[in-house]
Amino acid sequence: MHRFLTLFACFCLIAFLAACGGGGGHPYGIPAQFGDSDPFQWRGRVPSKYDVHGVDVSKYQGVINWDRVAAADVRFAFIKATEGGDVEDPMFLTNWYGAQNAGIPRGAYHFYYFCRTAQEQAQWFIQHVPVEPGALPPVLDIEWTQSRNCPGRPDPEHVRAEAATFLAILTQYYGQKPLIYTTVDFWVDNQMWLIDDYPFWLRSVAGHPRDVYDGGHHWTLWQYTGTGRVPGIDGDVDLNAFSGTTKSWATWLATHRR
Repeated sequence: MHRFLTLFACFCLIAFLAACGGGGGHPYGIPAQFGDSDPFQWRGRVPSKYDVHGVDVSKYQGVINWDRVAAADVRFAFIKATEGGDVEDPMFLTNWYGAQNAGIPRGAYHFYYFCRTAQEQAQWFIQHVPVEPGALPPVLDIEWTQSRNCPGRPDPEHVRAEAATFLAILTQYYGQKPLIYTTVDFWVDNQMWLIDDYPFWLRSVAGHPRDVYDGGHHWTLWQYTGTGRVPGIDGDVDLNAFSGTTKSWATWLATHRR
């Protein structure tokens, strides 16, 4: 009997560890419907405490089964449309309408390069992203690039001025204030908090934004991993959380969709 109880206790411990990220189960803090190929062991302010989660995708995710993605309770998707002033994502329209047909609210994002003017890049984005009812706000993805063709790092004032120009053009054209996606190093290097008229989407894969970005600067979306796994998507994908509840998400959608 004692041996049986010992074995039973071991079994319970293994099951508990699996539920918390050990033993091959989901890492603690990742929503149960998702996985992670290189998990961070979240504690404290964990992603799974948020009600609303979504993905951002590009050509690197290949062909996506958007119906399966929707069935996994993915509540929003941001889709790469353009890069710099002369690159378009070849999967953009496929993903744009695939997400729409699956009933997933979706928006488009632009990856910024510092070797083209803000005006050129805004016009390039506008050429490729249609104005459609129900679309989420566009996104300016602005971070340091690793490009050998565009290695420069302008001063913070120039960075913020160009970002403001790009954002103003898109606001006027789409009738929506874009979100700003950025990373911790770029945020610090360029004092991005000084652009306070637009909502932020912050990347932080090893700490809650409140702990990483200046003691709790307001954020709307949080990208908490770049190695997520979602049914319907082969390989890794970025996972993101909305800052509020299901109820506040409904309110946000009502006021931010076209």
